[in-house]
Amino acid sequence: KVNEKMRMAPMAKRLAELLKQPVNTVGDCIGADVDASVAKLNAGDVLMLENTRFYAEEEKNVTEFAQKLAKNAKVFVNDAFGTAHRAHASTEGVTKFVDHKVAGFLLQKEIAFLKGAVDAPKRPFAAIVGGAKVSTKIPVIESLIEKCDKIFIGGGMIFTFYRAMGLNVGKSLVEEDFIPMAKQLMEKAAAKGVKFILPTDVVVASEFKADAQSKNVSVNDIPADWLGLDIGSASLENFKAELKGCKTVVWNGPMGVFEFEQFAKGTFGVAHALADITDAGGITIIGGGDSVAAVAAAKLDKRMSHISTGGGASLEMLEGKVLPGVAALDDA
Repeated sequence: KVNEKMRMAPMAKRLAELLKQPVNTVGDCIGADVDASVAKLNAGDVLMLENTRFYAEEEKNVTEFAQKLAKNAKVFVNDAFGTAHRAHASTEGVTKFVDHKVAGFLLQKEIAFLKGAVDAPKRPFAAIVGGAKVSTKIPVIESLIEKCDKIFIGGGMIFTFYRAMGLNVGKSLVEEDFIPMAKQLMEKAAAKGVKFILPTDVVVASEFKADAQSKNVSVNDIPADWLGLDIGSASLENFKAELKGCKTVVWNGPMGVFEFEQFAKGTFGVAHALADITDAGGITIIGGGDSVAAVAAAKLDKRMSHISTGGGASLEMLEGKVLPGVAALDDA
């Protein structure tokens, strides 16, 4: 189904600016119009095809559609790390019908950093996992427990862990169904000798608003009608102290609601700690999603070793999964 807002014309315009040459466009990605446009190309000319997602066959990875996509190609370069965890026609299916299928420079860099962090990290190796829900991060936390020396937990998910510890969390976000799993993760980390670090204090708010009343309290003293929206000041200092000296740090997910200024201190504080680690020669990897936005908001993106362009793809790679879009390429 065609979505006018998702057409490739703006991308073609920007690519032309970057290449300093015209970029031709065509209103489809398969079929007679594409064949005709390709036939007109001279050596060095560039043609941008239309968005493959306008066809349902793209996400279903239909073989016939992939074959049509590949019809005019001899070499396939995949540089879309953000979709490499999906086996779609344009990421995986098309590779079966071209002579050469290779990684682009960005994909190569993503694999080098993320796979390197998982397979052979410089130690001590720490992971910082944040975000609102523990349910979305369980597989990556489980995997990191097998590989890390220290795991730091922040964001809304901490309250599910506190509930697993028998604490009252007021009106903070809790995933009731995942309380037993949170308990298991803590036990698993302890059994492996992995330091599992939760905040000892939090910033709580009277309501979920940028200008809400707020105060810093111990995790043992969260008021019944308040909700936690950031890690506390003592916890931030403890996180910084525990991170100091780490040689590899992977960060996925903010420490609090950093979009609201008064609940951004934890997230920005961690970002500054990572920037210092990079400056000291350590490897810092920002694993996609909201952490990337947070690092950019803190204006520290230039002081990180690697900022991943993929949310789901980064998580799956950190879990040690093989990404279909990568597995389909030729071995280097």
